[in-house]
Amino acid sequence: MRRTTTTALAAALLCGGLGQIAEASTLKIQLRADIRSINPGVNRDANTDGVVVQMVEGLVAYGEDALPKPLLAEKIDISPDGKTYSFTLRQGVKFHNGAPLTAADVLWSWNRYMDPKTDWRCLSEFDGRGQVKVEKVSAPDDRTVVFQLDKPSALFLSSLARTDCAMAGILHKDSVNADGSFDKPIGTGPFKFAEWKRGEYIRLDRFADYTALPGKIDGLTGAKKPLVDEVRFLVIPDNSTAKAALLKGDIDVVPDIANTDIAELKKNDKVRTSVVSSMGLVGLIIQTRDPLLQNVKLRQAIAAAIDAKELVATVTDGIGTPNNSIVPMLSAYYGPIEKQGWKYDPAAAKKLITEAGYKGEKIVMLANKRYPESFDAAVVAQQMLQAVGLNVEIEVLEWATQLDRYSKGNYTMQAFPYSGRMDPALSYESMTGPKDKQPRKLWDNPEIQALLDRSMVVNDRAERQKIFDELHKRFLAEVPMVMLYNGIVGGAMSTKTKGYVSTVSSLPRAWEVTVGE
Repeated sequence: MRRTTTTALAAALLCGGLGQIAEASTLKIQLRADIRSINPGVNRDANTDGVVVQMVEGLVAYGEDALPKPLLAEKIDISPDGKTYSFTLRQGVKFHNGAPLTAADVLWSWNRYMDPKTDWRCLSEFDGRGQVKVEKVSAPDDRTVVFQLDKPSALFLSSLARTDCAMAGILHKDSVNADGSFDKPIGTGPFKFAEWKRGEYIRLDRFADYTALPGKIDGLTGAKKPLVDEVRFLVIPDNSTAKAALLKGDIDVVPDIANTDIAELKKNDKVRTSVVSSMGLVGLIIQTRDPLLQNVKLRQAIAAAIDAKELVATVTDGIGTPNNSIVPMLSAYYGPIEKQGWKYDPAAAKKLITEAGYKGEKIVMLANKRYPESFDAAVVAQQMLQAVGLNVEIEVLEWATQLDRYSKGNYTMQAFPYSGRMDPALSYESMTGPKDKQPRKLWDNPEIQALLDRSMVVNDRAERQKIFDELHKRFLAEVPMVMLYNGIVGGAMSTKTKGYVSTVSSLPRAWEVTVGE
């Protein structure tokens, strides 16, 4: 009987049938699947991260330009040798239980994350197995936390800010039970944990004592005022059901919708849309050890044969923008050099094909239908490549099979999507390296590897920009991949929802949002 009553309550909430909930200004956001846990950075997926980031905050977080910026830290000092980071904490910040934030809390949280028993997703990023090892963390006073690294790293702050790491969110020690088991996240975020009805919804309540940064909203930092009394993340796996609920007014936000739905909903006066490019990469990857495609002129011909503007417009329903750079367009490092791309020139492509000695040999391009835009890119690219005389066939595989072929380097070409990395060095790292040790890598060039390694050490913005500029020039010349465009994050919201915008991180953002009539 109790189960029936609870389900009925959830159903009434979804349909807006409870007056007291409406009075309490509830923001209702779709979740495609239930979350995995409420333990930050532990047993997580992207769906879970979208809920956790509303509750917990770290020393730094990503801004709209994908740079890590202060959040709980007021300022960050880096030693001349690049190995010591000193964080000065903001004053007046409180946890959800009313306790003030101190350096001791940062130290306790870090030690808990670094304990293998916690099973933190990002332990390997900081214990020496990844880019850097944190050798010591100390708290010389209540407002200062000092991290000492084994070597200089340009990626330390970026790693701290990662959302899959829960931004290394600072928790109050009362988040765990007396026996050390996790209870609930007592963080400093704009919303605090209230209830989790598994398979149905997660409810977060407004944190009335939240201390917001001044200024404008800026990614996962900046202004973060909670402007509704509660947020309900409603589990609605089917996107068509979620879209119908949005149009009916039963939910307020669908944070991630298909490109075709964006184009449709833009014409509907009952909803609004918000579209941004993401840090993901979509392109045609090339096996440079293939007997045919090891010839750089043939790879250059492929790049010259692709009309990126037409292809991207076709596969994204006119929403996407071409980008031939591994540096995403929203990155602070996307400058004038990165804006340069391959010129669409079929005549030049045909000339290069002749010079390469191509005799009509079959080129197989792998694709899958799990990612529709990627599959559509394969189809359009095939037509363009055939038009200049390349014998290209598409082989459609299950995603798991295609991924296995990618991991083993067993392919000629693939239409392939990469998930987003917030720092350009990590975007390049995903496709650069020695094929003998890592067959999945695309670009095997010791000179390129040396440049990339340098970009992961230096902290100076101008010097890093020069490195990324050089990498882009070499990328255009050597063509280990035909980069096409960055992924797209499109959200839709009811017209009564004000202030909601899609984010570069692809995660929903409930702060600075209101719901009216």
